[in-house]
Amino acid sequence: MKGKFLKNERAHMMVKSQILTRGVTDPRVLEVMRAVPRHLFVSGKNRDVAYGDYPISIGHDQTISQPYIVSYMTQALALRGTEKVLEIGTGSGYQTAILAELARQVYTVEIVEPLSVYARRLLEALGYDNIAFRCGDGSEGWDEFAPYDCIMVTAAAPSIPVALKRQLADNGIMVIPVGDYRQYQELTVVRRLGNKYQIEEKLGCRFVPLVQAEKAKEGERWKNRPSSR
Repeated sequence: MKGKFLKNERAHMMVKSQILTRGVTDPRVLEVMRAVPRHLFVSGKNRDVAYGDYPISIGHDQTISQPYIVSYMTQALALRGTEKVLEIGTGSGYQTAILAELARQVYTVEIVEPLSVYARRLLEALGYDNIAFRCGDGSEGWDEFAPYDCIMVTAAAPSIPVALKRQLADNGIMVIPVGDYRQYQELTVVRRLGNKYQIEEKLGCRFVPLVQAEKAKEGERWKNRPSSR
C-alpha cells in the first residue's frame, strides 16, 4: 500500500456485503477498497455512516460516491500499476486515493478550490507522493501531461468532452457518466483505437454535473439531488 493504513474492519465488511455481491472481482481493486479508510474523506456526523451503501455529501453541492460505484468504475479501468491516470473531479479525494494505490501516477482536476485544497492536504498527510493536483475546468482535461492511459470522470457530462477524448492514449480507457444531470445517466466506457473510439454503455447511474469554468465564473449553480462523486 502506498498510503499508511491500519486494518479496517468496517471497510472489510463494506467489500463483503456491497461490492463482492455485485460482481466486482478484481483482486487489486478489492484489496485497496478494504484498505483505504473511507471515513477520513468525510467529516462530522457523516463519518459514522461513511461505509454505508450510498453516496455522502461533502459540501459545495458535491458528494463522495457509493462504494460499489467507486469499485465498479475502478475495475473498468483494468489498472495494473504502470498507468498514468487522469481523474476529473477530485472531490473528497477518496477515489483519487484508490487510483493512486493502483496506478503509477494520478493527475487530478477539481473545479471547487476548497475541495482541491482539502483533498491535497489529506492525501499528502496519508503518504501519497504519486498524485498531481490542479484546480480548473475538468471538461478541458490537463493537456500538459497527456496522453493518459486511463481517464476517470466522476461527474456527469451531457456528452463525452472532446478534450478528454483527445487526451486519451491509443488503446486507453475512459470511464464517464454521460447524460442529463437532472436525470439518470449511463456509465460509459470509452476505448480509443487509433482515431476511433469504441463506446459501451454499462449501467445506469446518477452523478453531480460536470461544471464548466465559464458557468462557475458566472455564478450559476447546477442544482441536483446528492448523488455520486
